[in-house]
Amino acid sequence: MIEGVRTDIAALSAEDAAGRVGELGALLRDCVHDGASVGFVLPCPQARFEAFWSDNVVPAVRRGSRLLLVARLGDRIVGTVQLDHDTPANQPHRAEVRKLLVHPAFRRRGISRALMTELEARAAGLGRRLLTLDTRTGDAAEPLYASLGYSTSGVIPGYCLDPAGGRFDSTTIMYKAL
Repeated sequence: MIEGVRTDIAALSAEDAAGRVGELGALLRDCVHDGASVGFVLPCPQARFEAFWSDNVVPAVRRGSRLLLVARLGDRIVGTVQLDHDTPANQPHRAEVRKLLVHPAFRRRGISRALMTELEARAAGLGRRLLTLDTRTGDAAEPLYASLGYSTSGVIPGYCLDPAGGRFDSTTIMYKAL
């Protein structure tokens, strides 16, 4: 339960993710339309949002190199986060946090924090002691990560186009030792 709302956090298998590509694509689309800087520039067809899941995430989950966590409100997926633990042989102790997404209608309810807490527990269970991530500098997620104990390593200016494609945004690189 997350702040009075019955929300479950669970890992999604590759098969389950493949069966919910439309829903996952819609979640990603809604987040990007709300301004999330997660690799997409508008306008962007729904098929491209779905292809991200079917062509990128599902194969990685199937290989066992990525963990996909979802937050569900009833049967609806309202948030996701990924743990990419496909690291080189000299980095078996670390993993990367990817694409923390919470549907705009369900924000400010503790879902992001719950997803990250579960992700960290799962990472520790995999023997990962160092997590890294990047987030748009000044974005709402940056103070969330800091409140969870992530430290800023640095800022890269002009790192990527904003979702509207009108300017280049900086990214903040963060890390946490578990």
